[in-house]
This record gives sequence, structure tokens and C-alpha cells, in this order.
Amino acid sequence: MDFLAEYASFLAKTVTLVVAILVVLISFAALRSKGRRKSAGQLQVSKLNDFYKGLRERLESTLLDKDQLKALRKAESKTEKKSSKKKPEAKPRVFVLDFDGDIKASATESLRHEITALLSLATPKDEVVLRLESGGGMVHSYGLASSQLARIRQAGVPLTVCIDKVAASGGYMMACIGEKIISAPFAILGSIGVVAQLPNVNRLLKKHDIDFEVLTAGEYKRTLTVFGENTEKGREKFQEDLDITHQLFKNFVSRYRPQLAIDEVATGEVWLGVAALDKQLIDELQTSDEYLATKAKTADVFHLHYAERKSLQERVGLAASGSVDRVLLTWWSRLTQQRFW
Repeated sequence: MDFLAEYASFLAKTVTLVVAILVVLISFAALRSKGRRKSAGQLQVSKLNDFYKGLRERLESTLLDKDQLKALRKAESKTEKKSSKKKPEAKPRVFVLDFDGDIKASATESLRHEITALLSLATPKDEVVLRLESGGGMVHSYGLASSQLARIRQAGVPLTVCIDKVAASGGYMMACIGEKIISAPFAILGSIGVVAQLPNVNRLLKKHDIDFEVLTAGEYKRTLTVFGENTEKGREKFQEDLDITHQLFKNFVSRYRPQLAIDEVATGEVWLGVAALDKQLIDELQTSDEYLATKAKTADVFHLHYAERKSLQERVGLAASGSVDRVLLTWWSRLTQQRFW
């Protein structure tokens, strides 16, 4: 017991010291950045052809013996010399973007800059490939993200959307803008619907003799509330707003994928990739890795990522938030995920 008490005391002191150091560092960084103009982000560009080439060469160096590797390199060098004698032909370019969507579509901030950059150079002979993963979220946030992708279509640059895991609700709103939608066989797609929910604790408040008043100017300024007593008229208005949003969603999807039987698929249901192909929600079954690796054989493939420069306190906060999110997501996934036994 004495050992445990001493260990607990030591642990508490250590944690206190670490927290104190972090507070000092954050305060120092805040003082340094005070009054400074917020630094802009930076566009990072990498050539995926080099990445795929590096993977292949690493595997070759492991599997082939010295003589085989030497002969292979000699043959490659000979082929390159022959190619260099010919008049070089401009290769088509493929620009690869990533969008990992949360409920607020926070990745839109980077996406908008990436699209602005590539549209300054891209032509209709090029292609943009978006690797999309999103289960949807706020209507206005995903509306803005979709509008950014629409800029690519308006510029006449071919847009291909690749979905490896999920593109549902607002995620599918973005995906449908692609001239071609490619999905992994077991990716989740669809959910063309609108949902809103909120708790109401009015009866609990009444039970404890607590009054809650809502004052508004305008008949429908507040339809449903958490604390107030909801009315049937308020519910009808709220449902009417949802129906209007749903119709706008359906019209948007129909505009970009007129081949869909929209009333059949706009029920809020989701489908796996194989079934989504039959519903014409997608055009092809394939993973993004397979698609891009094939493209890299005939085109120059560039990955674009706009990275915001963050202050120390922002990085510390994001790291802490990310850790909490991962823990919660892990436990939630264990409780809710579908399994095959």
C-alpha cells in the first residue's frame, strides 16, 4: 500500500509537471503570435508516378537476384534511350484530391484552394480524380463542398470520383457531380434523404415546476425546441422544411445523374457498391488504388494537398481532440459495426 501511495504521488507530480510545461509552451507561442498576421497555408504537390515506381523497384530489389536485377535495369535503360530519341509527346495529367468529410465538411477549406490551384493549369485534356469518403453532415456545409466540385465541371475538366468506403447523404451529393463514379464493391452509397432530430425535455421541466419561455418575432422563427412545449403546427412546419430540402437534394442529384430513377433511390436507403451499380448510382466497380495505378502507366499523376499552417496551441488542441475522437470512434465502432462471422 505504501508503494502504491508513493507511485500515485509520483504519477500526479509527473502529470502536473507535464501539464505545466505545456501551458508555458502554449502561452509562449501565444505571446509570440499575438498581433501577427495568420500565416497562409501551402499547396503540397507530389508525383504519384514516382511513388508507384518506388514500390515496384523496392519489390524487384528484394525478389530478384543480382544478375536478374542488373539485366532488368539494363533493359529499362535501353528502353528509355529509345524513347528519348523520339519526339517527346506531352502526357495527359491527372490531378488527385482527397476529401475526408466530417459532419461539418471541414475539408472544404482545403478543397477550395486545391481546386483553385488546379483550374489555373488544367485543361479538358486533363482529369481530376477525387478520392471521397464521407457519411454526410450539415446541408449548407456539403452544399458548399459540392459547389466547389461543380467548378471543375463548369471548367470542362473531366471529374472522376472514387469511393472506397462510404459516400452517403451529403457525401453522395458531392459524388454525383463526377462524370464518372467508381466504387469499391463493398463501399456504402446513397442515403439521398434529409434527417433532423432533437430531444425535448419539456415534460421533465414541468415535473420539477420549471417554466421555460420562448419569445419570437415571426410565426415560424422557432418551430421545434428542446426546452419549450412543441406544437403540432410547429411539427408540420418543420416537416415541410425537411421536405423542401429533400426535393432540392433530389433535383440536384437528377441534374448530374439524369439516368437515375430518382424517386426509387431517394428514399434515404443505402446500398453496397455491387447493388449501387445496378441502381446506376455508380458507373464502375473498382478501388481507387487500381484506378490510379492504371492511370499512372500512361499519364502524369499529381497529388495535391493544401495544408494550413497551424499555431502550437492549435496543434496541441487538435492532437488532444484527435485522441479523444479516436477513442470514442473505436468504442462506437465496436458496438455498432456489422460483422461477418
